[in-house]
Amino acid sequence: MTEPVKLVVIISGNGSNLQSIINAIESGQVNAKIGAVISNNPNAFGLSRAKKHSIKQQIVDHRSFNDRGAFDQSLLETVNRYSPDFIVLAGFMRILGSAFIQAYEGKILNIHPSILPDYKGLNTHQRAIDNQETEHGVSIHLVTESLDDGQVLLRGRYPIEARDTVEDLQRKGHALEHQMYPRLIQWLCDQELEVSPNEITFRKQLLSHPIEFNHG
Repeated sequence: MTEPVKLVVIISGNGSNLQSIINAIESGQVNAKIGAVISNNPNAFGLSRAKKHSIKQQIVDHRSFNDRGAFDQSLLETVNRYSPDFIVLAGFMRILGSAFIQAYEGKILNIHPSILPDYKGLNTHQRAIDNQETEHGVSIHLVTESLDDGQVLLRGRYPIEARDTVEDLQRKGHALEHQMYPRLIQWLCDQELEVSPNEITFRKQLLSHPIEFNHG
């Protein structure tokens, strides 16, 4: 068996996606090891999830720094201790600076609650409802210096019903996220999905369009 892929997961809150990844690792679905869970929020419940599973927890509180650059530098130094193959952003509510992104270019994953490139930024569910969309979804993409603009690797979709509220869409989205993130990480671990500076391939074919997630 090959060596587990080394992950660092960065969170700000509840950590439900973190839990889905932990579950997939512990069940043997994903051949990875989480070196540390890092949070900018000392009160993030996700830190308790990490502790429960004997995963190292690190806090880099953005409020302890005078500017974003100093926070980014401290975060980068903390991540570097674990030499991760990939950094997984799972509900991390800060924008990473250029220096951090350049240090791990092509190795930072983020999950976004919309069918990118539509509805970048915040409040995606309300905006989709306001625009009377008939479907919404979730995207996993590489992080670049432009917000929510890195190449989309995997997209999942769900219908918007006439009476759906923001909470309904959030619930549908979370159900997708908890399947999609482990699946994508599994592909990376199994080298079915390969990311290099020059190209991204899925099952040895150039990835020119996002993979559409199959619920089955």
